[in-house]
Amino acid sequence: MAQPDTKKIFFENLSGAGKSIAVLTSGGDAQGMNAAVRAVVRMGLYVGAKVYFIHEGYQGMVDGGEHIKEATWESVSSMLQVGGTVIGSARCKEFRTHEGRLKAAHNLVQYGITNLCVIGGDGSLTGANLFREEWSGLLLELVGQGLIEDEAVQKYSALHIVGMVGSIDNDFCGTDMTIGTDSALHRIIEVVDAIMTTAQSHQRTFVLEVMGRHCGYLALVSALACGADWVLIPEMPPEDGWEDKMCQKLSANRAGMKRLNIIIVAEGAIDHSNKLITTDYIKDLVVKCLGFDTRVTILGHVQRGGTPSAFDRILASRMGVEAVFALLETTANTPACVVSLCGNQSVRLPLMECVQMTQEVQKAMDEKRFEEAVKLRGRSFENNLKTYKLLAHRKPETELPISNFNVAVLNVGAPAAGMNAAVRSAVRVGISEGHKMFAVSDGFEGLSKGQIREIKWADVGGWTGQGGSLLGTKRTLPAKHIDKIAEQMRKNNINALLIIGGFEAFESLLQLYEARATHEELCIPMCMLPATISNNVPGTDLSIGADTALNAIVETCDRIKQSASGTKRRVFIIETMGGYCGYLASVGGLAAGADAAYIYEEPFDIRDLQANVEHLTEKMKTSIQRGLVLRNENSNENYTTDFIYQLYSEEGKGVFDCRKNVLGHMQQGGAPSPFDRNFGTKISAKAMQWITKKLVETFRQGRVFANTEDTCCLLGMRRRALVFQPVVQLKGDTDFVHRIPKEQWWLKLRPLMKILAKYKTSYDVSDCSQLEHIVRNRPKESDASVAM
Repeated sequence: MAQPDTKKIFFENLSGAGKSIAVLTSGGDAQGMNAAVRAVVRMGLYVGAKVYFIHEGYQGMVDGGEHIKEATWESVSSMLQVGGTVIGSARCKEFRTHEGRLKAAHNLVQYGITNLCVIGGDGSLTGANLFREEWSGLLLELVGQGLIEDEAVQKYSALHIVGMVGSIDNDFCGTDMTIGTDSALHRIIEVVDAIMTTAQSHQRTFVLEVMGRHCGYLALVSALACGADWVLIPEMPPEDGWEDKMCQKLSANRAGMKRLNIIIVAEGAIDHSNKLITTDYIKDLVVKCLGFDTRVTILGHVQRGGTPSAFDRILASRMGVEAVFALLETTANTPACVVSLCGNQSVRLPLMECVQMTQEVQKAMDEKRFEEAVKLRGRSFENNLKTYKLLAHRKPETELPISNFNVAVLNVGAPAAGMNAAVRSAVRVGISEGHKMFAVSDGFEGLSKGQIREIKWADVGGWTGQGGSLLGTKRTLPAKHIDKIAEQMRKNNINALLIIGGFEAFESLLQLYEARATHEELCIPMCMLPATISNNVPGTDLSIGADTALNAIVETCDRIKQSASGTKRRVFIIETMGGYCGYLASVGGLAAGADAAYIYEEPFDIRDLQANVEHLTEKMKTSIQRGLVLRNENSNENYTTDFIYQLYSEEGKGVFDCRKNVLGHMQQGGAPSPFDRNFGTKISAKAMQWITKKLVETFRQGRVFANTEDTCCLLGMRRRALVFQPVVQLKGDTDFVHRIPKEQWWLKLRPLMKILAKYKTSYDVSDCSQLEHIVRNRPKESDASVAM
């Protein structure tokens, strides 16, 4: 941890001195809103602005008085892990009237507030924009009524608005993910996983209703994440006669020895006549036509509750900081903007462009232009729908293309949650493309021993929710077994290879590429999907399994901090996994509200440790009761977890005591998170489509021959895009000694963690976004869909 310094992070025009920022939450609550409020308050205070809470949303703005309170650093402590919104939210009819907005303007002027950060849905943001447009006129009315002086009109001439979308439905156009959606998916998947065990015991069919009156995102993605048999959403009503098709599907699955059926229904699901499809209707239909024991479960407000996921905490924190930057940079001519997520990058979009497109979706649905509605939802939604159809509905054998290609799938390296979802996706997409799919057990060691078998569609049923690696995985690299591997490839006539794994998989693919010169059997298309909790693979911002590990870390940190509730001041030293890669410690620290995170990539010495202890001691004396320090397992060979624990214990005597905890392999276990299930599913489907394309391109004179760089690739997430990158070109970007990329995007988040922990530090503003315009049809390759 670098020693706290007094370096200014902003140019003069980005200073918040003399500015007042108010933050409010409006409309329905969503997990992660508190993380956004915390980030706005602390970054606002950091840049020298005054920050205010507006309690109870627009109602509080209209009522004024005690509803508008100045925020302090301490007032947002211990709220990161709390669901809902601690500053309250209310729907306000009065704000919809001119008189209500006049009262709100008067209240804001009294506090000198001209910068508003609004966290809510499209209705809340539309109201904020109208308020902004009317602002000048409202001030003149207040002058006319003698409620404010003429000077106030000049002093507070413009109202600046920045929005963040807090909605579990993910129904706002212009962003891949809204605050709260990932947490809602966690609640749904937890219920579905639990229901599956009882359904399997009794051979039952379960019909689950999830939220989404006008948007089917939650239903669609949860169906993709749990491998549901059928899903019904408002954007894509089923074709006439769907009842018979659904019953045939359920019956066929039971005949294939499947002991349960899951049907997921969005609460706003409709048929082509715009008639609501209810869970009771589906239940009665299944009982009448099939005689299956069928139960209905309506999840309701469970989806809104609970603690926010790691993803939502990080998303909300990043958005909150970006919102403050946007307010500091805005001018009188800048349109109101909304902070959005595109791929793995924060972007600013004109608020009303996004609102108008969101309204266009509903209009298209009302007018039964359903295909257009799906496209307007965005490429992420559209791809989710296509992927679900591809994986859930098997084409009859007579309709499948005949490719005569054999494709093998294997896992390499340590297990990572989501690997099984990726294998399932690869197998089913491969079969749909007409290939014969083969599963390799125990990685390259198993391949060298001939542990390879054909794998069918039904063999991977139920794999999405299972952790670990069902195929079996080992760290063995192929170089020492290359002759035997080539022999098995020839014996089984393998035409393409899909490798799912971590850094060992990357090294393996490089070795296979180099062995092409001596083994023609390896002159085939080969693709790697990054899957490791360490997230240390070059060529990708994210890896399958890292999100599940982050959630395990964050949940444990929450519990550990809670264990000290009501006791004396205490600091916890937590060791995370990751090898030499500090991703888990850094991003986990941001999500858990850590005071420090020690990593290999950012060298530290005894003076830094001492400065951190002193900083934490000062905080403990004045405000917080519990401190959290994370340490990556290989951050420093001398400053071990024990050493740091003993140092903090000694230096903190009389102020706080210490406890330590090594999280260990619990970070690697457990059921995969919704993010990892869907990320694995979607990038695996994309990889198989790429393999099909390369097989066709390289098939010459009766055989496949692929020896160019672009036929041996890693599929990774790079900022806004999923990109196929030749592994040879990634060698120069890799530190092979420490098994990490030379450049890592998440290092730019570390100053954010320090600032939110009250350190004065430098912050790279070059990566902050500029106002863009909403893109209706992004280029095909740019569908990052990182947020599922």
